[in-house]
Amino acid sequence: MNTKLIAKNPTAKHNYEILDTYETGIVLSGTEIKSIRLGKVNLKDSYASISNGECYVYNLHISPYEHGNIYNKDPLRPKKLLLHKKEILKLYGLLKQKGYALIPLNIYFKGSFVKLELGLGKGKKLYDKREDLKKKDANKQIMKNLRKKNL
Repeated sequence: MNTKLIAKNPTAKHNYEILDTYETGIVLSGTEIKSIRLGKVNLKDSYASISNGECYVYNLHISPYEHGNIYNKDPLRPKKLLLHKKEILKLYGLLKQKGYALIPLNIYFKGSFVKLELGLGKGKKLYDKREDLKKKDANKQIMKNLRKKNL
């Protein structure tokens, strides 16, 4: 199927070590879909959790649709995620362990449906973040030097 990326979470891979990913659907209203089609969505501070046997995403900011009038919903309301019961039970067990979190990574269209890529992550320590930045800088320098040699 044809996929079109709408938004990425810029801080997810910096703050968390992503162990597993899940593709979920989202329950949205019509004006929210129209706003998403315009690209007015922000994943930066969003997170997901499980309550009452259902998975919800919080702080997923979808700007109100300009022509929505009374049909617009609250931009930060919790949105229900569509997962299979087995996946929810598995994630619930993992989230009870210390240090695990559900982080929205990407939001995209798959065909005509809006999908959210949810990552099961373990929080990184400050020294892990520094090591990742050092590796990234080293790789950048290597690639820069290789390009100079090839010219």
